[in-house]
Amino acid sequence: MAIKVGDKIPEATLTYVPYDSNEASDACPVPIPYDLHKELKGKKAVIVAVPGAFTPTCSQAHIPGFIEHADDLKAKGVDVILGTAANDGFVMHGWAKSLNTKDKVVLASEGGSGFYEKLGLTLDLTAKGMGVRSQRFALIVNDLTVEYVGVDPSGLDNSGAEAVLKALN
Repeated sequence: MAIKVGDKIPEATLTYVPYDSNEASDACPVPIPYDLHKELKGKKAVIVAVPGAFTPTCSQAHIPGFIEHADDLKAKGVDVILGTAANDGFVMHGWAKSLNTKDKVVLASEGGSGFYEKLGLTLDLTAKGMGVRSQRFALIVNDLTVEYVGVDPSGLDNSGAEAVLKALN
């Protein structure tokens, strides 16, 4: 069963490699745990999940929309914009650097934490050689309680930055 408005987000620890635009190209970043309950308690957050880093829609429209509208989201009370994908933390770090997310969007790896399964929002792309990933979705979470669920089988009508902006009170 998929998560719904009024539910608490499940406990999960993602993997995050902090973004540093000054990082030397030969430096080896260090992954750190990103405990969702610890990081998001008492905060309003948007959690955006994409099927994969560096994939066309995810890289050209979905996450860039949240980077572009980060200030608008923060003006509506959002403290954290968290993007996730099944890719490992180092890939997510590379993706953050390529998208120049700076401090606008945290890109963290689901990393086998079971987060997507606990949400009931997995997508089996095994037939396409990608394994089990997440559906494309966005959640608005306030102090760990879900206030909005937007899932898109295709397009960004429910999970894009503009849809999330409209859903914010």
